Amino acid sequence: MVTTRAGVVHALSLLAEVADELVVRTVRDTHVAVLDRVHGARRPGRAAARGVGERVHRGVAGGVYGGLGRSLRGASWALDRLAESHAGPPLDADPRGRFLSSAVNGLIGDRLLRERPQLAIPMAVRADDRDVVLDRAGLAAAFPGATGRVVVFLHGLCENETHWRRHRDRHGTTYADTLAADGWTPVLLRANTGLPLRENGVALAALLHDLVQAWPLPVERVALVGHSLGGLVMRAAAAVTTPDDRPWTSLVTDVVTLGTPHLGAPLAGQVGTGSSLLGRLPESAALGRILDQRSAGVLDLVAGLAEDVPPLPHARYRLVAGTVTGSPRHPVGAWLGDGLVRPPSAYGRGRGVDLFPGAEVLHVPGAGHFDLLNHPRVGEALRAWLR
Repeated sequence: MVTTRAGVVHALSLLAEVADELVVRTVRDTHVAVLDRVHGARRPGRAAARGVGERVHRGVAGGVYGGLGRSLRGASWALDRLAESHAGPPLDADPRGRFLSSAVNGLIGDRLLRERPQLAIPMAVRADDRDVVLDRAGLAAAFPGATGRVVVFLHGLCENETHWRRHRDRHGTTYADTLAADGWTPVLLRANTGLPLRENGVALAALLHDLVQAWPLPVERVALVGHSLGGLVMRAAAAVTTPDDRPWTSLVTDVVTLGTPHLGAPLAGQVGTGSSLLGRLPESAALGRILDQRSAGVLDLVAGLAEDVPPLPHARYRLVAGTVTGSPRHPVGAWLGDGLVRPPSAYGRGRGVDLFPGAEVLHVPGAGHFDLLNHPRVGEALRAWLR
């Protein structure tokens, strides 16, 4: 097993950089826009010279913002140099660090891969909070009780593999625990959810190819379980063609998606609308630019995946949707769905299309989006489906 290179010092350097770009510059640009509005109103219809008070105000403000920006950029540079000496603990050493890393990767993971690759999460099999080497020895050590039936779990946006343990103390189990008792070997993945869906799909297809080839014993059956964006990545991976005589996709018998926005998520689109609206006024344009920083993974959630990514013809598809209300027909439940994804999108049905003809669907009443990561009704259904 290996650990990613990202350290706490790398994260602090990124924090300083973001504080300059998104905080200082946003406040500065908003401040200047308000000044322009106020002083412009005082001299309507003419381009009068700025008064002494206004010039002093702008000069002081410019000096303060410039000083703050230079200090933060200098701190970021110094922290990068310190990180090169491997100072400080690794980010993965603490649950809070892993949570932060996954959240930031979901929000700006594509940018991290370009500019700060040490902070970009590589797609990997995870066991004991570490990446697993995908060779026979590494897999045998990570999964000493491996069976020929492998169930693969992939989380959603800004999440990681530990999110599948949500409310474990309350429910007493997880999906992985439940299926392991039934003879399956759970394999939990972690991914950079800020990357484009199809790019992550290619990475997942390559990973699953290597996993099947190096598994300690012949793989008889593969099941895929994806939460939210994870379900879209699994669909994208299944559409990747390979030259193998027996590709890993031929072993997939079941695909389960939990709150996956197959037809898109309204909230993701509303972020873009909000950015456009904020950009119409100089005083709010800087806030709109913050929303424009969202990753390709977030942008891909607006539309989901269309019919050009068909289901595997030999696999059984089970599609789970939650609503915050008891009935999916309740106006609030119909509008909000699980808070992020509406049932028609989770079922892949709407807009005149049915992405999964013949698929079995399950509605979970009173369940929010993240409740689907570990819910008793879903756990019972998984046991029945994966027999």
